[in-house]
Amino acid sequence: MDALSAGPKGTVLSERQRIAWLRLIRSDNIGPATFRDLINHFGSAEAALAALPELSARGGATRAIRIASEAEAHRELEAARRFGARFVGIGEPDYPQALKQIDGAPPLLAVKGALAAAKPPAVGIVGSRNASIAGAKFAAMVARDCGRAGYTVVSGLARGIDTAAHRASLDTGTIAALAGGLDQPYPPENIGLLEEITGGNGLAVSEMPFGWEPRARDFPRRNRLIAGIALGLVVVEAATRSGSLITARLAGEFGRLVFAVPGSPLDPRCHGTNGLLKDGASIVTTPADVVEALAPLTQFELFPSSMAEQPAADGKAMTMPPGDSDRARIIEALGPTPVEIDDVIRHTGLSASAVYLILLELDISGRLHRHQGGLVSLTD
Repeated sequence: MDALSAGPKGTVLSERQRIAWLRLIRSDNIGPATFRDLINHFGSAEAALAALPELSARGGATRAIRIASEAEAHRELEAARRFGARFVGIGEPDYPQALKQIDGAPPLLAVKGALAAAKPPAVGIVGSRNASIAGAKFAAMVARDCGRAGYTVVSGLARGIDTAAHRASLDTGTIAALAGGLDQPYPPENIGLLEEITGGNGLAVSEMPFGWEPRARDFPRRNRLIAGIALGLVVVEAATRSGSLITARLAGEFGRLVFAVPGSPLDPRCHGTNGLLKDGASIVTTPADVVEALAPLTQFELFPSSMAEQPAADGKAMTMPPGDSDRARIIEALGPTPVEIDDVIRHTGLSASAVYLILLELDISGRLHRHQGGLVSLTD
């Protein structure tokens, strides 16, 4: 249990802590995994922010690290309020419980709409943007029946299958995961749908800053939210090279159930889903296939609720800074091939705390790349 997810029941982030968390995650070279390691090592976001310049310098950065200012954090919080949104921290009561369990869960989520939509277990439904009439109809059937069975439907607000799934679950509850900021939905033709979602029983979520226009590389991050929020993922029509297959891969890595709808081998939109079935995905020919498969998972509490710990205002590092020789040993042990951190510890013979701190230094200086599954490598 770590400082992001442990703590007394009922504890939530104070406004001061929320600002510090927002500053930290918006600073250069700070992703979700780095954020978590910093909080666990230094005890609070404020202490981590104070340590960033020294960590970056020790890691070999060639320029000063950009640290988000309090003014920037206040401006984003105000932008969220004006937009009718708020930020929820991992471990707080309104944070999706399934999402907090995944590797690299966002420490802060911008949310707008009915927070109650994040409480029930969720089913992800994704698929082709240029969906067939039959595919869109079947996606709507699955979404409608899953909603009636008590599940929230989560998807990515894209054209085609995503749109059909959201529309069919407007009454029962749906979550739209966005690749850009909450105020930059994509595609533009679904802005009206997003307003229906957030104005009714649905919720929009994003880990990106307000004003952030989505780029191609942001959509896999969005897909990770869908896979993380859902207990199971249904793929309806997906080409061989498809973002939906990325979502399916992530869902499998997160231990979620992966379902696929079979299709004609003559339709390129079905090559990806048929491939998933060959790889072991559960076949779906009726909505009941999904509901029945997920039912056992809802009989017990998979993700116990826990609140965010009250971080210490004067958190201190657990260890003294490692020496140059220790840092050199780790850099020599690493390379472009991703490796497990435990292997780095065994190979170098250094303490786990020293290894994690040096990896933090390299990460913050831009010299470390973190991979799915907790693997690390040196950047090119």
